[in-house]
Amino acid sequence: MIVITTPTGDIGSRLLRMLLDSAPTHGEELRVIVRDPARLPGPVRERGRVEVVTGSHGDADVVGRAFAGADAVFWLVPPAFRAPSLDAAYTGFTRAAARAFADHGVGHVVGVSALGRGTPVADRAGLVTASLAMDDFIAGTGVAYRALANPGFMDNVLRGAAAIHDEGVYADTADADRKAPTAATRDIAAAAAALLLDRSWTGTGEVPVLGPEDLSPNDMARIMSEVLGRPVRYVRRSLEDAGATLAAHGAGEAFVQGWVDMMRAKDEGLDAGVPRTPETSSPTSFREWCEQVLAPAVRG
Repeated sequence: MIVITTPTGDIGSRLLRMLLDSAPTHGEELRVIVRDPARLPGPVRERGRVEVVTGSHGDADVVGRAFAGADAVFWLVPPAFRAPSLDAAYTGFTRAAARAFADHGVGHVVGVSALGRGTPVADRAGLVTASLAMDDFIAGTGVAYRALANPGFMDNVLRGAAAIHDEGVYADTADADRKAPTAATRDIAAAAAALLLDRSWTGTGEVPVLGPEDLSPNDMARIMSEVLGRPVRYVRRSLEDAGATLAAHGAGEAFVQGWVDMMRAKDEGLDAGVPRTPETSSPTSFREWCEQVLAPAVRG
């Protein structure tokens, strides 16, 4: 039995689709935790191919029901824009699940986390610092744990699809020429699926998902221009301006400061601590992602 949290999110929904096809051939049953079952894909709801537990995976009663009889869990903490602190948003949210891992004898947990462990800025990287502390907390429960250590997501570019379409502008806060890894969420989901289906691993550790190459924002704007057949230029926003935008959209002080600290740390080498190897690289290039995901979104 594999339990999937956030099955309607960017990564969780992709993981669910992958496991719907592959889990039966591995003798695995699937269970999901979801606040609103109506948001699950129609085929999932109609065919009863997964068991559904309704509620928040931060709730003790919900995870108690969901983890009973479970062998493995996919763990992803949803964004907590209004959390009073980053500790509450990550480790605090995970506390009930950690007790349920032990109570129900869950053997393996795969979590979504971030790059940065061991770098000089790891202790002042806001959201990432809190995510790494959550990894340590889960590892301390005694489960076999793998943290998917991720850079920025290619899919985050979709948030600026309107500006790319209307103004030919791709905006972010990174230094225009700083090269860094970036990964597609479908590759992160694929890494999770592989770990959940082959549970021969033990102990705790990280699995980096770096994408196939390091790119700067200027590189990304150039690739977008080539794929879209129209000029796209990169515009760097200040951290203060970007933080103010988050606050204007309802994010609380802790989240805003955590996001600002994370983005500042990225410019100071947060994502540069893991060497690129065939094992840490993932297959989807930014050009391929633009052709298959960004271009239809912009043109549509």
